[in-house]
Amino acid sequence: MARQLRLRLAGYPVHAVQRGINHAACFQRDNDYLGYLQLMMEHAQQFGCAVHAYVLMTNHVHLLVTPQHADGLSLLMKNVGQRYVQYVNRTYGRSGTLWEGRFRSSVVDQQAYLLSCYRYIELNPVRAGMVDHPRQYRWSSYRTNAERVRSPLVVPHAEYVALGADDERRAGAYRGLFERGLDEVCLGEIRDAANGGWVLGRREFRVEMARRIQEQAHGGV
Repeated sequence: MARQLRLRLAGYPVHAVQRGINHAACFQRDNDYLGYLQLMMEHAQQFGCAVHAYVLMTNHVHLLVTPQHADGLSLLMKNVGQRYVQYVNRTYGRSGTLWEGRFRSSVVDQQAYLLSCYRYIELNPVRAGMVDHPRQYRWSSYRTNAERVRSPLVVPHAEYVALGADDERRAGAYRGLFERGLDEVCLGEIRDAANGGWVLGRREFRVEMARRIQEQAHGGV
């Protein structure tokens, strides 16, 4: 697979993961979650990033984002991360970093893995044993994508839009995807790609991304 830790491409969805240092909690109170989402909304607009899905876990964050500009995602994560750390340090009388280094990410083949990535992200609280169903977890995009709860942050991807002719049909089709969980192979592929910085996709997509990486390395992107 093509490793893409420094890959900067516009127009491709990316699964990004940001973890707390030493697995420490990043969110303790409702206002922490709300504050992070507000920062994400402000900076997603500022840096031209469409957020399709998210989940804020106690000690880490998953995002599915399509940047319109090559540096968009890096700028989004940097600015949200820095401002949120400032908020946490001020609120809880602490100092120092909150995050475990640079965020991890994988470019996602939208034709083969995008909707699986949606589900992977929004099912995180279920896999963690926090809830029985993703609708029971407040700090994710599930209720927006599956139950049409309005959100100023979430932007539907074209693959999501293609699920139905209107909002109600799309949401219904999306809910249907959750009637069965992701199989272990798919889970492992998504997890390994995000943790390792691998491109997540079919062989032809990985080959194309490898070519783009080489172009970028030689100043062609």
